[in-house]
Amino acid sequence: MELLEIVKFAEEYLLKYSFSKPRLEAEKIISYVLNLDRIGLYTNFELVLSIEEKNEIKKYLKRMVEENSSFDKLEKNKNSDFKEVNMELLEKTKKYLKDYGVEEYKLDSEYIFSTALGCNRSFLSIQLSKELNIEVLNEIKRMTILRGKFRKPIQQILGNWEFYGYPFKINENVLIPRSDTEILVEQCKFLMMDKIDVKILDIGTGSGAISVVLGKELSNSAILGVDISEEALKMAKINAELNNTKNVSFRKSDIFSAVTETYELIVSNPPYIPKDEYEELQIEVKNHEPKLALTDNGDGYFFYEKITKEAGKYLKEGGYLAFEVGYNQAEKVSDLMIQNKLKVVKIVNDYGGKARVVIGIKSGEEADVNKIIGL
Repeated sequence: MELLEIVKFAEEYLLKYSFSKPRLEAEKIISYVLNLDRIGLYTNFELVLSIEEKNEIKKYLKRMVEENSSFDKLEKNKNSDFKEVNMELLEKTKKYLKDYGVEEYKLDSEYIFSTALGCNRSFLSIQLSKELNIEVLNEIKRMTILRGKFRKPIQQILGNWEFYGYPFKINENVLIPRSDTEILVEQCKFLMMDKIDVKILDIGTGSGAISVVLGKELSNSAILGVDISEEALKMAKINAELNNTKNVSFRKSDIFSAVTETYELIVSNPPYIPKDEYEELQIEVKNHEPKLALTDNGDGYFFYEKITKEAGKYLKEGGYLAFEVGYNQAEKVSDLMIQNKLKVVKIVNDYGGKARVVIGIKSGEEADVNKIIGL
């Protein structure tokens, strides 16, 4: 029996015994047993349940009838002690992280617990009503120590993170995708969305976040992601496969060293943190993310200068160069584009009002400025 058939069976069973709102009660039982929210019952409608899961559902149905009790009342009576103990453990975890200086200690604690329990964070409260076995408790302890004592980023502890609505695997060899880079991706998407058979080059692809998202959002594109790090390229390929991205490929290249074609768009989020600022970064970033992806060990402009100087050879006429930039770098990066015969068509602010994206176009054809979001 598939999932929806189980839901229907449970509903009819409860209706037979005159339960009020039998469909709702059936959904609560099954979502609880399967660690799904109620909407998840319908998005996973073809799921085939195991014998153990079916028996657990039958057990709840039988108890509800025997005790003439709703599911909520049944679980409240059964798990009140578990809930209290588990909530106390969650609060202790929050305090532990806070004492070690973790800024998002509340959110990170919830991520740790929901990951250990194998549930969505929005479903955590319900799962905390259950007794936690020794394996779950040990996993919570392991992740909490990594996040607090060793200040390992929560994304690396979980091993995955969401970027632009897509899942990505993360490890210590790649930069963690950030919301500022979503702004860059959004701008690139709007530039290319009405074009046909476009070629895009992503320099310093890292986890492959930019390449993969553009590949998913622009089915009319062929994207090449390049990076000098072989370990980063391994992760990028994993993420392309994870997201079933067919129009993206990756290649080892020191900027343009292994690039031979021309492109409608070159996009890059290069290492732009100046050396002196790198020394002042948060422990999570400085100690756990790859230095190669963060700083050029200089003033922060090395890669902007090199990419901009050579971009003309690899851009088609009317092709765009799009950069993510540091909070105070937009003006100089714009000047670099102008010096290298690129017309600056847009500077885009982040949500805090800081300039974070600079877009230029290769001379020879006027930019279709109206295609750029915000104009």
